[in-house]
Amino acid sequence: MNDLYSNERELIKKGITLIAGVDEVGRGPLVGPVVTAAVILPIDYKLEGLTDSKKLSEKKRDYFYDIIMHDAISVGIGIKDNKVIDEVNIYEATKLAMYEAINNLNITPEHVLIDAMPLDLDIPHTSIIKGDAKSLSIAAASVIAKVTRDRMMYELDQKYPMYNYKKNKGYPTKEHIEAINKYGIFDGYRKTYGPVKDYLEKTK
Repeated sequence: MNDLYSNERELIKKGITLIAGVDEVGRGPLVGPVVTAAVILPIDYKLEGLTDSKKLSEKKRDYFYDIIMHDAISVGIGIKDNKVIDEVNIYEATKLAMYEAINNLNITPEHVLIDAMPLDLDIPHTSIIKGDAKSLSIAAASVIAKVTRDRMMYELDQKYPMYNYKKNKGYPTKEHIEAINKYGIFDGYRKTYGPVKDYLEKTK
């Protein structure tokens, strides 16, 4: 826990207490939005076992999601759909979603810790490579973003079960690409992404 809170502790020593962690999920999938979260945790917050959402089981993520949503001082979510992703590219769409998440906090943070992405903010901020494994605030944001997006994919799975989103979450697995070739695509797909572009080329 000490290692995961070192960035926050350095800021707290300087009298900075409202620290937001920001992370994203969903840059790689062929379908659905990119989702970001901004989370402000209480000072000296501890949550045993919390780390980068990719390293946690789904059960653990759901467990931590409920605790974080209950304990956090503020949580903001940012969502940019496939149309925005196709229009501005995934990198820019992720940045826009991060700005949205920060703006959706009901308290303005004094400092923002961001996972890897450089943002242009008026608020003091630090971009940390692999931040979701180095900052508790970013790890919390990664869990909120991941669970939020996964739940959106489960809803999509109810509507389009043939693509098996509950398993692949929209990522380009072999099975998912085969389903695209068999059933085609619908409005939620990212048309600038390779496998979707390939399908569209073939069906012109």
